[in-house]
Amino acid sequence: MRSLLFVPADGGSKLDKAFASGADAMIIDLEDSIAPERKDAARASAAAFLMQAVARPKRPRLLVRVNGITTGLIDADLDAIVPAKPDAILLPKAEGGASVIHADAKLTAREAIAGLDDGHVKILAQAIETAAGLFLAGTFHGASARLIGLTWGPEDLSAELGAEANRDRDGSLTAPYQLARSLCLYGAAAAQTPAIETIYADFRNLDDLRRDTELARRDGFVGRLAIHPAQVAAINEVFTPSADALAKARAIVAAFAAAPGSGAVAIDGVMYDRPHLARAQQTLARAGAT
Repeated sequence: MRSLLFVPADGGSKLDKAFASGADAMIIDLEDSIAPERKDAARASAAAFLMQAVARPKRPRLLVRVNGITTGLIDADLDAIVPAKPDAILLPKAEGGASVIHADAKLTAREAIAGLDDGHVKILAQAIETAAGLFLAGTFHGASARLIGLTWGPEDLSAELGAEANRDRDGSLTAPYQLARSLCLYGAAAAQTPAIETIYADFRNLDDLRRDTELARRDGFVGRLAIHPAQVAAINEVFTPSADALAKARAIVAAFAAAPGSGAVAIDGVMYDRPHLARAQQTLARAGAT
């Protein structure tokens, strides 16, 4: 999933626009974008959309952002949407592996009631949206076979800290949020699951979005959350390996295949070792290439 586009569950025609946006995944939101008095109507809207969307060919992955475990709202969310067979939930304010285990148990019960295979609904965890989440970022390994990635959120975190902003004037993250972003990367690596970069809120500024997304790719993120369809194309392009990157990756894989047992190989006067091989294999896997 290179691009994951948020859309409010009660968004009406916005749901169809998000479906057709070219995003690899759409996230139907029951959390922040839905006022408390609209939750019930939004659940019904999300379920109705999922029921007709899951059967469409060539569709994006369909996720639902439920309300957090501590809100007391997640059970009603899952009661409404699990029978509609979403591909995954986005679990907000997921404070460590224990929260994923908790969500897994809730999903297991509802899958059984709905007649779904155990594990049908996966979990993408918003691992660092709270201060407590920072200290639990390394606890997701082995929590659940449902886990398909970790992401993070500076907006809720900055609200908890009482910060005036989470980015400098040039758009770069301030120090507290650079730390949170790094811990998301390390937590995902420790859990052996993909790291998904957070949103870029200034959705009209596509040049800065692209630069920021290129930095995310450089550092190890493999996808990004989006808040507007206009962001999707740039995100997809950045996270799609270029022809040059694929050619280099193939050359590295081929060189190691030609020298079995070698710890390093030389290509055009440059030495590549086993970590380079692992990265090359990851690049080819992301592109679905051989």
